[in-house]
Amino acid sequence: MEIDPRRLRFLLAVARSGGVLAAADDLRVTPSAVSQQLARLEAEVGRPLVRRTPTGTVLTDDGLALAEAAEDVEKVLTEARARLVDDEDEPGGTVRVGGFHSFLSQVLLPQIPAWREGHPRLRFEVVESSEEETLRMLRARELDIAILEIDVEETARKLPARLTETPLLDEPWKVVVPAGTITAEDSVDLSRLGLPWLGVDPDGAWASALKRVRRAAGSDTPTIHRYAETRTALALVAAGEGMALVPSLALEGITQEGIETLDVPGLGQRRIVLRRYEGRGVPKVVDLAAGLIREAASAWDFGGGE
Repeated sequence: MEIDPRRLRFLLAVARSGGVLAAADDLRVTPSAVSQQLARLEAEVGRPLVRRTPTGTVLTDDGLALAEAAEDVEKVLTEARARLVDDEDEPGGTVRVGGFHSFLSQVLLPQIPAWREGHPRLRFEVVESSEEETLRMLRARELDIAILEIDVEETARKLPARLTETPLLDEPWKVVVPAGTITAEDSVDLSRLGLPWLGVDPDGAWASALKRVRRAAGSDTPTIHRYAETRTALALVAAGEGMALVPSLALEGITQEGIETLDVPGLGQRRIVLRRYEGRGVPKVVDLAAGLIREAASAWDFGGGE
């Protein structure tokens, strides 16, 4: 039995708060992220750890035993941090992070209050911009960290010296279609849906993935419209104007009537990565910030496959 210790904090939060929703608030993640981590943890131990009731979520006997172990782990780690890190010696300063809306709003920004409390000498300055502008600012050292998206099927690019790239999160691409396009009995064949593809801003992973998916589906008709924001794409789909390729994270927290989201085999995944310079001259506070961002991204689990 192998248990990923990072998942224990989700079980502990449910034990302390009495439910998934309250635990999500405490951890500053979405309820779906908490549920996904609990399901993964149950799969790792091979037994149910929580039980849903009309008044909330309670832990099974096995869940209580594991939560007690999680408290011991938390206590040991807290004591270790106290010995290893003196607050006066912890690196401090402002770290400038550039990226795109879905990651910043869903993953990074909800963590800011907890990071501010746990690392009072650390400050984040967030810049939302296009990929081209984010890369320009990183090269000009106007950013310390860049959050970027790539289509997993893309050929990896060689990076300049001292510039590193760390994968943060893989998430499936989804196809969004007008409601009623298919029935529950239909098998999804993109080439037979009879819907045009909506065009996406030509820069970035979305355009690359859309080109690949259209080619695989044998679509040679031009795209119509062009969007840069997910909400625009969903509004166009709801109006019956076509179908769109959208990554899972971009759909979190968005409600739009008149659409359906399809899981289609072969769509591939979007990978979110962290790029930064390392080595001489890079402040240690950037290392701290990069570690916190990696930890925040690890809470999101979209299944790791199609």
